[in-house]
Amino acid sequence: MRQEQFVARYQHEWQALERWLALRGESARRARRQVADNALNDEDIPQHYRRLCQQLALARKRGYSPQLVARLQVLMQQGHGLLYRTPSPHWQRALEFLFADFPQLVRSQARSMWAATALFAVPLLGSFLLVQWYPDFIHLLMDNREIAAMESMYDPSSPHLGRDSGTDWMMFGHYIMNNISIGLRTFASGLLAGVGTVLVLLFNGLTIGAVAGHLQHIGHGAPFWQFVAGHGAFELTAIVIAGGAGLQLGMKLLAPGRRRRIDALVDGGVIGARLCLGVAAMLLVAAFIEAFWSSIAEVPAWGKFSVAGVLWSVVPLWLWRGGRGSTHAD
Repeated sequence: MRQEQFVARYQHEWQALERWLALRGESARRARRQVADNALNDEDIPQHYRRLCQQLALARKRGYSPQLVARLQVLMQQGHGLLYRTPSPHWQRALEFLFADFPQLVRSQARSMWAATALFAVPLLGSFLLVQWYPDFIHLLMDNREIAAMESMYDPSSPHLGRDSGTDWMMFGHYIMNNISIGLRTFASGLLAGVGTVLVLLFNGLTIGAVAGHLQHIGHGAPFWQFVAGHGAFELTAIVIAGGAGLQLGMKLLAPGRRRRIDALVDGGVIGARLCLGVAAMLLVAAFIEAFWSSIAEVPAWGKFSVAGVLWSVVPLWLWRGGRGSTHAD
């Protein structure tokens, strides 16, 4: 085979491998998604690397030009460096995921995230305002025992803030289980063609808004806001992200495009699972803040709200800027 024919046959493979190396060569990211048109998936690289080695051997055997051999040699060396390098420590990969890959993944599902935000925030605000005009609305969502317990938790005269009793560590475990179960339920209900996620978001928004509105209406608003202001930045945002993950899963089921429905659903499940990892981390942080900071009644209101302001600034900034400038930047 003449060199021109050899190049024409395999040129597209070399270019695809060069694009992959450009995307991966300066970072240790492990995101398994297609990042550019005609770019290779990470799982396809070993096969392409073996083909490149065979093509390099053929080029040398047939006496092709030094320029072509040098190009293939460089590709082979770069590919070997990436494929056989020492894996990053687990803690480093976890940090890379949390501070770069996860925010990028959230931004990549922007439509679902904005839809989840509306489905959660609009009912929350609406029910809060409705309770101010129609106080009995709270009874449509909660029974008298639940309302009484909630009022007791946020009674301004209570020595405890946001809970009746329990040690910090006991409540930390309780918050973890409760918060993560809500997040997973919000995501998993997306399998019901997204309808389940929509209902969960609406119900949570209505309930949280009605509770806040009721406590504000009866004069228990100050302790309530002091308690929820800090951990709410992570907790409420995590619920919205879990909702966005569930909505994109439902859309994959309803509108798979040109792919088979099962393939689209698997793709949505992979995206959702990675989003849920980040959501679980956010809810873990929220539970820690709720157990060890939010419940401290001795901290003055200005201290609680100052910390809350910082947290409510950090979380959106992290999701907006996290991972920008890396090889996977938006």
